[in-house]
Amino acid sequence: MARRVGLVVADGTELGEAVLAALSIERAGGEAVFFAPDATLPVLRSLSRGTVAALSSANVEQLDMLVFPGGSGVGTTLSNYDDKGALCVVHPEVVRLLRAAHSRRRPLGFICLAPILAARVLGPIAGVRVTLGHKGTPPDKHAAVMGADVRHCPLRDIVVDEKARVVSTPGYMYEEARLSDVAIGVDKLVRALFTLAKPRGQRPPGPPTPGRGSVGSGPAPSGTRPPRSPSPPRGS
Repeated sequence: MARRVGLVVADGTELGEAVLAALSIERAGGEAVFFAPDATLPVLRSLSRGTVAALSSANVEQLDMLVFPGGSGVGTTLSNYDDKGALCVVHPEVVRLLRAAHSRRRPLGFICLAPILAARVLGPIAGVRVTLGHKGTPPDKHAAVMGADVRHCPLRDIVVDEKARVVSTPGYMYEEARLSDVAIGVDKLVRALFTLAKPRGQRPPGPPTPGRGSVGSGPAPSGTRPPRSPSPPRGS
């Protein structure tokens, strides 16, 4: 069954990043499902070939992951970051989705300015690791104030927080970015999300059983020997 990927767009979304994300999702064998706060906007219906659902209808139980393209809509529609900076308020439906996805361990992808949403919502509770491109820019500094672990990232690359299952890429945060550059970063992001994704309905793993190592725990410490199996009684 194809992985269903919620693609959250809004008035002011960077259309190039949204199209590239949808293309990468399709190439990876997934299905892009578009959501928007105002699903009636003609430009968004054109972007998704007429199938945009209301953001309030998005349910993480029916999605395998979420992707947030960047653009001015991140700071004007999905939040008021453009006006309030580090003290911004994120759209309540975005907050609901991000918290639900985090608790259900659904992978989350953020492009361009969109990691500011992750920083504001998940930074205080998870110290989420993200990138906004160059270090020292206002968004980079604001995300750090919000509680995120902000990393520098080259234009065509990604930053992965495996613990929080969050992947981000700079996109058009770099002024010199070309569409081909952004395409490489977005494709890496989508592939990383598919690697992190688990089947819908699968519960997060519990703590390892005492005395047993979990998968990938590595070999026994140097200088120790595994316990021997008990010898059978003599005469048997």
